[in-house]
Amino acid sequence: MVRIRVLVVDDHRIFAESLAAALAAEPDVDVAAAGSGPAALRCLDRAAAEGRRFDVMLVDADLGTAAAAQLGMRAVAVPDGGDNGLVDGISLVVGVRSGQPSVRTVVLAEKDDSRRAALALQAGASGWVAKDCSLQRLLAVIRGVLRDETHLPPALLTGVLRELTAARKHRTESERLVESLTPREREVLRCMVAGLGRKAVAERLFLSPHTVRTHMQNVLGKLGVHSTLAAVALARRAGVGPVDLAGDVVERGGQLA
Repeated sequence: MVRIRVLVVDDHRIFAESLAAALAAEPDVDVAAAGSGPAALRCLDRAAAEGRRFDVMLVDADLGTAAAAQLGMRAVAVPDGGDNGLVDGISLVVGVRSGQPSVRTVVLAEKDDSRRAALALQAGASGWVAKDCSLQRLLAVIRGVLRDETHLPPALLTGVLRELTAARKHRTESERLVESLTPREREVLRCMVAGLGRKAVAERLFLSPHTVRTHMQNVLGKLGVHSTLAAVALARRAGVGPVDLAGDVVERGGQLA
């Protein structure tokens, strides 16, 4: 019998343990549970290193929000799975999709939300399921996503399609605007996406701050926005990534910085 390995990720302990126990009663399902995004990432990495990867991850759409509220912050992605922050549900989907694309993810939600369901699908989730659905329904979804099916509640289909269509339209328009930039302006835009200020961009591109200021003004004008934040948001919609800062090594005063 081929066994399905499932990871339940939910910071509501009673729900996570109850769901894990119900799934474990199935003869072809092995289950583990994690109470946070970082814990889930560590669990996935450990399983992969041991050659027993998980097949499906069930993740709470509101993962981390309760803890974040207590700390007066919002849940955010922690790329390396460390303990110094919180990971929200959709950010966790992004991280898993990037690091372990063979793992199918299904988002478990308290309520229907077309916008968030669309965001989950864009992040790489294979399904959006109500937390109060029957065990039989959830098992059908788990087995379905392993056949590369996408599962959504029927009531959400129209809304999700509308959201995805709007997102595609915005992306297409953003791509057209980015294509209007010169190669140098695109390079400056990538620096902006990386969070570099005018001085840092000037040092990186060996330009004067005045020249960089001109390029930035041109970028804003061609993109039709009035701030760096808006330009960065548009760039990300168009698929423009940041410049690679990790590989930068600068020699200063005889020392590497």
